[in-house]
Amino acid sequence: MNNQMLTDFGNITLFIIVAIIFALGGLFTAFLLRPRRPNEEKLTTYESGEDPLGTAWGNFNIRFYVVALIFLLFEVEILFLFPWATVFGDAEKIEQTNGLWGWFALFEIVVFVGILILGLAYVWRKGFLDWVKPSSIKPIEEKENFNTSPYKEFNKKYLN
Repeated sequence: MNNQMLTDFGNITLFIIVAIIFALGGLFTAFLLRPRRPNEEKLTTYESGEDPLGTAWGNFNIRFYVVALIFLLFEVEILFLFPWATVFGDAEKIEQTNGLWGWFALFEIVVFVGILILGLAYVWRKGFLDWVKPSSIKPIEEKENFNTSPYKEFNKKYLN
């Protein structure tokens, strides 16, 4: 009997195949077991419990995207601290360099965090973190031939 062992790539391939079968099997089982009773309410768009008004092509303030990009930028840079932390405490390298490795790693992280702080100061100084509050809307000037009586009646009925 030939005793063959899988290579590391074989193990990974087998793991991927089993994961795909598991995921597709779960989806197929759910497809078979779930109830199929569509109605008008189920087929509508769900938007935070509210019925959607208008089209989905609304304009958004560009500041939402700027704040999101700044957040992602700093989050991704913070991720670089984890590999540094694992290498910083490497006792073998510290021993080989007579403690010089620790000072080098400390200097390296001070420079890195300094660059992050400079980036934050730049973004702050440019005003990208300031959220512009909307100003009060000025009423539209009434034209001479514009009939305002329906609006006045509505206001009387619902606002007083």
